[in-house]
Amino acid sequence: MTQELRVSIGQHSLAGRKPINQDSHGVRVPTGEALASHGITLALADGLSGSPVSHQASAQAVQGFLQAYYQVDHPASVEQAARPVLEELNQRLYAQTQSLGAQADPRKGQVCAFSALILRGREGHLLHVGDCRIYRLQAQTLEPLTQDHRVRGPAVLGYQGRALGLDATVAVDDRHWPLAQGEVYLLTTEGAYEYLNAADVQAALARHPDQLDAAASTLAAMALERCSQDNITVLLVRIDALPPGTDAPRQDDSHLPCPPPLQAGMSFEGCTLVRELHHSARSQVWLAVDGAQGETLALKVPAPALQQDLAALARFQHEEWVARRIDNPHVRKPAASERPHRYLCVALAYVEGQTLAQWMADHPRPELDAVRQLVMQIARGLQAFHRRGLLYGGLSPDNVLIDRTGTVQLIDFGAVRAFGLAEDSAPSPDAASASPYSAPECGAGGAPGPQADLFALAVLTYQMLSGQLPYPATGATPPSPADWRHRRAVPLRAHRPDLPAWLEAVLNRALQPQPQRRPELLSEFTHALTAPGPAVSEPRPLPLIERHPVRFWQTVSAVLGLLVIGLTAALLR
Repeated sequence: MTQELRVSIGQHSLAGRKPINQDSHGVRVPTGEALASHGITLALADGLSGSPVSHQASAQAVQGFLQAYYQVDHPASVEQAARPVLEELNQRLYAQTQSLGAQADPRKGQVCAFSALILRGREGHLLHVGDCRIYRLQAQTLEPLTQDHRVRGPAVLGYQGRALGLDATVAVDDRHWPLAQGEVYLLTTEGAYEYLNAADVQAALARHPDQLDAAASTLAAMALERCSQDNITVLLVRIDALPPGTDAPRQDDSHLPCPPPLQAGMSFEGCTLVRELHHSARSQVWLAVDGAQGETLALKVPAPALQQDLAALARFQHEEWVARRIDNPHVRKPAASERPHRYLCVALAYVEGQTLAQWMADHPRPELDAVRQLVMQIARGLQAFHRRGLLYGGLSPDNVLIDRTGTVQLIDFGAVRAFGLAEDSAPSPDAASASPYSAPECGAGGAPGPQADLFALAVLTYQMLSGQLPYPATGATPPSPADWRHRRAVPLRAHRPDLPAWLEAVLNRALQPQPQRRPELLSEFTHALTAPGPAVSEPRPLPLIERHPVRFWQTVSAVLGLLVIGLTAALLR
């Protein structure tokens, strides 16, 4: 009998110190064909506290999602099936909010935060709007898989920036990742997660190893005892068994030797090497022809200098596995057929074209529309990684290829990492933090999220337009977190005064050193590049200090000198 996905689930919800419980939760564990096609779903919603009817919204969201998602016929993709369901629920809640006369303050209408965890086959999927949270339990930490959509304002906590029913349209976060047997996931509302940590969850599971309902009840009671003032909901799910299959890199590859010195004409891994396409401190890329299939390939091998760097070789081994899990026209595809390797190498489809670095050399002052077209494609490639729960992490002009049709592809996966990956497992942190395209948080010992790729794309956009970097290098070592607090990007129009002021405003926001001050989504940034808001549509003249800083300080020095001469003459009379 074929092994099926099996899980253990626990759930508990309390109104706590509030008169009504605005949280809602639900679980669906189907059997047979529905288990294979739709998977197991845990859904959680939290009504906004300022709304007198948001408990109705949270109940509608959970019940409506569980009902409608399982009515989708044979979904090819969890996200493609679940996202329209959430969009329809949002429209229904928004219409109810409008009918209540809450247009002036929609946060008093049918609004709620919503998160769903769907386990299908050997993959986990999530959809998320608002500030419920989904965690994966680690030995010492709770690894966050969601990001709060909370806007920081004058108040300490700010306010909900995204929720179901808040606007006519809603941006839904989604991602997926491979599951592992024995993993435990935690779904909570704010009344629980503000008062619990990984040690609490581990202790509750140790006390109730076979009764996850009791473990969830213990955690909810613990949050209440620690003076939680909000509703408290806790859902736990443990992966007890997975269906057969493989979703991980081939472990045997980690022991493969590095290749011998390569040269044109030699036979290597069943291919004939034609010529070297590229080399760097990390790798060499060769044009090759498969002797059996006749397929033209790009064979990537580690540079000889890396032969003793075990961490770098492990990251290199990971690249082909990543490539086979991203199916997007703007991401370099692996070779058509998987092949056993005798040496460490990555077999990728060959695409004839030029790198973005070469394109920028050929177009020193490009038109805005040409840059926009490239940026949109790069963003789509990055979004393909984000949907898989991965940070691309290596964006640079050398890692972007433009083929003969003008199609853009991301071509290097050496810096790809999962969101929230522990620092000691992160690929090449020193190299990443030293790159001028890396967001400040990449070198601050944290766990960067999708906004780090957004920062890199904004740097690349600035460079394509101006030929310069927004934050010029300050020395041999990368800036520290303290240094970043005092850094300001050079105004774009100091290099390109012909470009509109609204464009500078869009880039300035995406280039903020603090990730919470950047747009939340890549789509927000790319939309702003094509449809600037009215607040930034009018051009403004640059001050002299930004247009001509040297001339400004020369003028200031001259004025001060004249003042000193005048005062000295007056004192000598």
